[in-house]
Amino acid sequence: MKINLLFATLLTLALSVSAYAQTIDKAKLDQFFDRLAEKNKAMGSLVIAKDGNVLYSRSIGYSQINGTEKKPLTAASRYRIGSITKMFTAAMILQLVEEGKLKLTDPLDKFLPQVPNAQKITIVQILAHRSGIPNIKRDRNAQRNVNTMPMTKDEHLALIVKATPDFEPDTRFSYSNSGYFLLGLIIEKVTGKSYEAALQEKITTKIGLRDTYTATGNIDINKNESLTYFILPGSDWKQVAETHPSILFGSGAIVSTPADLTKFIQALFDGKIVSRESLDQIKTMRDGEGLGMVTFPFVGKTFYGHTGGADNYGAWVAYLPEEKLAVAYTTNAKVYPVKDIMSGVVDIYYNKPFQIPTFESVAVSPDVLDHYVGTYSIPGTPAKFVITRDKETLYAMPPGQSAVPLEATAQGTFKIDNGTAGGIVIEFDVAKNQMTIKRNGGERVFTKEN
Repeated sequence: MKINLLFATLLTLALSVSAYAQTIDKAKLDQFFDRLAEKNKAMGSLVIAKDGNVLYSRSIGYSQINGTEKKPLTAASRYRIGSITKMFTAAMILQLVEEGKLKLTDPLDKFLPQVPNAQKITIVQILAHRSGIPNIKRDRNAQRNVNTMPMTKDEHLALIVKATPDFEPDTRFSYSNSGYFLLGLIIEKVTGKSYEAALQEKITTKIGLRDTYTATGNIDINKNESLTYFILPGSDWKQVAETHPSILFGSGAIVSTPADLTKFIQALFDGKIVSRESLDQIKTMRDGEGLGMVTFPFVGKTFYGHTGGADNYGAWVAYLPEEKLAVAYTTNAKVYPVKDIMSGVVDIYYNKPFQIPTFESVAVSPDVLDHYVGTYSIPGTPAKFVITRDKETLYAMPPGQSAVPLEATAQGTFKIDNGTAGGIVIEFDVAKNQMTIKRNGGERVFTKEN
């Protein structure tokens, strides 16, 4: 009787696990990434993991291109992950809170009294982007490629000290990289160690992340780091100038892999990095932002994580606690929007309807293209767009910039893939002599000059 009962229990468990298990359409994922690679719409690496176990991994494109010599990206390729760094910074701050070395309610003037409003700003407000600390950038008038030059922490801090606060603390939300730069300094002050040493001690060594560390200089191919590239329709991949990581620091200077990112977020939600109470604080959203964490609505489910990017590299990590499902994508060439890639991956994972894009351009005759050629402006403003044609390709030249080739998607409709959702759409109305530019949900109408 006991044996039968045990058998029935085991059978029930087996059936429930089988029913719960998700069967991944790996062939369709392969087709999606094959298409992205074939059409030069992306280069990067993807990992899907469940409860710490990798279910799917794929890399497309190249980490280094030197003429005809191309080094393929692999699962071991490392990428700059941009603002996903903020998740690591926030986790270390919460660890210091648990160690009793600081409080979330501590005012900033306890550590950096020279910052404007420091006596009013708290640590938790900086974590939640509610401090009013402005997002500081160097003066681009000084030098065109100013972001490629290193910047000392003292120079960076001096710019923040000199700036006027955007608003009074906790009165609203405004994303601030500079706030997380200050959190990086606080970590160093409280621990007495460099940010890199603190990261290694408190996170990477602790949970076994072998490919995650802080960048200190230019992308290093000898460390298997991936150079950043960009491509325009009809051209070849071109290397992109690098933002020096000293500018990014605690807000965006970490290098990692998608495999390490899935391990990190799994360990974070498993309570291996911070306590459950701290995790609850991190993932409590206000104005769509937690403490170094945001949410993503995929297939009607709420995923937690963060995105990151600079220059033309990017990264995305998303985690579904109920299923212990982690999805991470890192890229060294954003062309097709990363959001659309992640959404497509999740749709395929859950066997939702997903049509793999064809990325086929529409052929438009030169005679028709000539109707769109000209200078377009908005009355009363200095903004002018010049549209030209070379053979069967239309080019748009924004004010003060180089001409960019346009990709026809329909008669009178063209697109520029710039790595954002939807890209830039340009529509021509010959009858009205107008050109409409649609971007990020907004649009501007230009009139053709005679």
